[in-house]
Amino acid sequence: MKLQEFMAKGLLRESGIPVPAGEVAETPEAVAAIADRLGYPVAIKAQVLVGGRGKAGGIKVAGTPEEARPAAESILGMDLKGLRVGKVLVEQGIEIQSEYYAGLVVDRSHRSTAMIISEMGGVDIEEVARDHPEAIHRLSIDPAYGLLPFQVNAAIYQAGLQGPLREIAAIITGLAEMSQARDAVLAEINPLVVTKDGRAMAADAKVEIDDSALFRQPDLAQFREETADDPLELLASQQGLPYVRLDGNIGIIGNGAGLVMMTLDVVRQVGGRPANFLDIGGGARAEVVRKAIEIVLQDEKVEGIVLNIFGGITRGDEVARGLLEASSQLDLRVPIAIRLAGTRAAEGLAVLEDSPFVPAADVQTAAREVMSAIKDSGRNQ
Repeated sequence: MKLQEFMAKGLLRESGIPVPAGEVAETPEAVAAIADRLGYPVAIKAQVLVGGRGKAGGIKVAGTPEEARPAAESILGMDLKGLRVGKVLVEQGIEIQSEYYAGLVVDRSHRSTAMIISEMGGVDIEEVARDHPEAIHRLSIDPAYGLLPFQVNAAIYQAGLQGPLREIAAIITGLAEMSQARDAVLAEINPLVVTKDGRAMAADAKVEIDDSALFRQPDLAQFREETADDPLELLASQQGLPYVRLDGNIGIIGNGAGLVMMTLDVVRQVGGRPANFLDIGGGARAEVVRKAIEIVLQDEKVEGIVLNIFGGITRGDEVARGLLEASSQLDLRVPIAIRLAGTRAAEGLAVLEDSPFVPAADVQTAAREVMSAIKDSGRNQ
């Protein structure tokens, strides 16, 4: 679960990490009132889960009361990379002397958390890693001991950070402690700034919480709908279905994450572009199958669907009944092919006779059938 900036900074503040004073507003009037309380200049920052807000016009600085309201009016309600801005964070302006980067991310290859520090902050860390790899300092945090003080000091020295080093070390240590306590899979401060009066603070923050650990974070879980950056992913999550939207045109449904991943690869091999990842899991009932079809079809880019079902505890006849429910209740505007094997597959295929669903002996054939139907209909012309 991705947190909006004001939520991420709230977690940092709870951990003792200094952040600029600020409040959230949803109207231009509220923005003006907050700015008057904080004092000018103020930064008005769109609260949406996209990068590059400043370049897209989602961050403005107001130096006077006359500038605050027009700035707020221009941001609130704007479409920012496909997301509507419904609230802004109004923050006290700071004069920046230096910008650094500090972040933690789960490092599965080393079965630990990786700490990344760079003297080049304020830009995407991916760009720094690509163009200036020498500016990246990385260390693994032993899960048994956590981040130790000597590691922090050594990392700061090796990364070449300057300024109030004790404050910077305390910020990095607090970030690591917050990350562990909050089950974060990503926690970064970018930029970690040193102000012209010699203070260190988090000028911006990004935090992502492990979805599987939200039961341990009830105060954050309640904001899941508010922090969702994709309505279909939220809808699927509410239905208990693992779904990830991609940028292609072929919907993918399977039972088991590995099977779904393999199906994505097969679709690419036959010239298609996967539109999503959707796993109905083991033992899926007919209603789950119907919901899966409904969710995939809500993506207007989907021009066809490939189902790859291998029955173990999932029964082929139950899947088939779910498909028939979908055909009777939904507008199946696209070709749908299914590879059905395993438990009660023969019974399921018999149920699907004379249905709009195209049976296939294997997933490669299913993918080709869908691609051929799309081509014949002229959908991708």
